[in-house]
Amino acid sequence: MQQRIVFLAFFFSLTLSCLPGYAQNEREVFKNAISWLEAESTWEIRDCKREMRNGVAAFPPQVGIGYEAFWLRDFAYMLEGNPGAFTEKELLDAVDVFLKAQRDDGACVDCVKFDGTPIYQPGYGSMGANPVADGSQFTVDVVYCAWRQLRDPKLLESTVLDRLVRALEATPRSDSGLVFIDPNVDWDRCPYGFTDSIRKKGEVLFCSLLYYQAADQLSEMLCEAGREQDAKRFNDEKEKVANSVNQTFWDEETGLYRGATVQCREHDVWGSAFAVFLGVAPEDKALKIASYFRDHYSELTQQGQVRGTPGGVYWEIGCARDVYQNGAFWGTPSGWFIDALSRIDLPLAAQMTSELIRDYRVNGVNEWIFGETRNMPQYVANAAAPIVGLRKTLERLEKQN
Repeated sequence: MQQRIVFLAFFFSLTLSCLPGYAQNEREVFKNAISWLEAESTWEIRDCKREMRNGVAAFPPQVGIGYEAFWLRDFAYMLEGNPGAFTEKELLDAVDVFLKAQRDDGACVDCVKFDGTPIYQPGYGSMGANPVADGSQFTVDVVYCAWRQLRDPKLLESTVLDRLVRALEATPRSDSGLVFIDPNVDWDRCPYGFTDSIRKKGEVLFCSLLYYQAADQLSEMLCEAGREQDAKRFNDEKEKVANSVNQTFWDEETGLYRGATVQCREHDVWGSAFAVFLGVAPEDKALKIASYFRDHYSELTQQGQVRGTPGGVYWEIGCARDVYQNGAFWGTPSGWFIDALSRIDLPLAAQMTSELIRDYRVNGVNEWIFGETRNMPQYVANAAAPIVGLRKTLERLEKQN
């Protein structure tokens, strides 16, 4: 009897969400949220601007004093979500900053100090023996986003594309194509920078998804530049990574991907959402992830922001629990999470969107939150990053009607 009631309730909500007026209401929520985030991230991007020693504009993660360098991945998220907030010169200068910081072996940075010093490991070079495992991927992302915004043919010149090829070639990977952190080394390197305090080892999910994205982006740029053979190579690499992600990290019983293969094998909520957003998760897996998000919504989210692992679960080795990257809630992945959730529960996805915007309006855009704790206000990436997932959700809804 109880199962029948649950089924009828789900059927009713599904039927209701298919009604034109109902769906229109959800679309308005997403549209309004995108507009607000675009405006919010624009002023934060403009207010976080700092001048490097050489006069080039840098855009550190936070408005005001706090992060005293030009961080690659934070800038990438600003650029993904709101490329129109930057001038043409600012974009081209930023590309130049990060490309010039690339090492001779192809490795790319975590950040660049305002005096121009390249830093390859998080913690201003103190974390890990080798460069962070996401630098190459985010370097490709920055160039790609700048190219998509400007369509400047200079960004497709061989001097640029050859650097990006070397960047991806320098990314440490296993035979399966997955990004790899050596488990035989005490601290080989940090993973994805938003989890740089988490000591993942073996093949790692999130950086592999970033490699998939970067290979896809580079393939498109190479094709546009007339380098079809190179483009095919990276398209093939992209498909190899996607297959390996699904074979290696997927946990059918839980319905989520795991974060790594050796150390910190806990289920990765951000990574699972990102896999759906990228299309790496096939439809059946995407729906299972969406179902997990719906069924565990209250433990995975706070005010529209998302924790990295399931409720009550913490990374095996990392920072203290219930703060920062080990149990706190961030806005960075909210757009990917909403995109996945909307596939199975559109009203809840709209509710989460409203919760996010409400918290941002009332309490500001913080780096992370937990309970009443709100850390690092005016954290720019968290204003810009959710936009891409919300746009994708809205585009999918509009195609359905």
